Amino acid sequence: MTSHARKNAARQRQELTGINRRAALQNVRNALPPAPRARSATRFQDHRAAADVVPSELIVLVQDFTRWGRHDLDEAARVAHRHVDSPSEWHRLVLYALTDALSYNFLVVGTLAAYLQERGLDGDLLRRHLQSPDPDRFVTQEALDLLAGLMGREVNEGEHQPTWHFIGQQLAESGVDRGE
Repeated sequence: MTSHARKNAARQRQELTGINRRAALQNVRNALPPAPRARSATRFQDHRAAADVVPSELIVLVQDFTRWGRHDLDEAARVAHRHVDSPSEWHRLVLYALTDALSYNFLVVGTLAAYLQERGLDGDLLRRHLQSPDPDRFVTQEALDLLAGLMGREVNEGEHQPTWHFIGQQLAESGVDRGE
């Protein structure tokens, strides 16, 4: 099927549903509940971070989490083809892979939102960027821990280092892959 034919078919499907995919996705985003224990990140000034430069730690986070999420989505597609004769295996394996990918997306979005909240980005602007009525929707304690680790913040003495803090530290230490 040519590109033109695919576009015509997509337009026809869109006309049948009465709503385009972008608007339909917005409806899904609006229906998402806030994360359990959703919170706003407190204002944090990092003297190392220049206002007009994206910290390399955030770049490596996006690179790493999209790589893992893409791996999980690819696995879901492979499993979907491999287990068509075994519905119970199909459901189980496809859902495992898809929920893993969703978790990576949720966590990276929450971490970036927390970073922007810490930097004092206007709440209305953040809502628009997140395409969400709630700027705290994705900010969880795990996202805050990941951000703290990425930014090299220390864990309070006597406290156990959270897993996501450790992962953030490891990502920050690995550096940015400029080849992608």
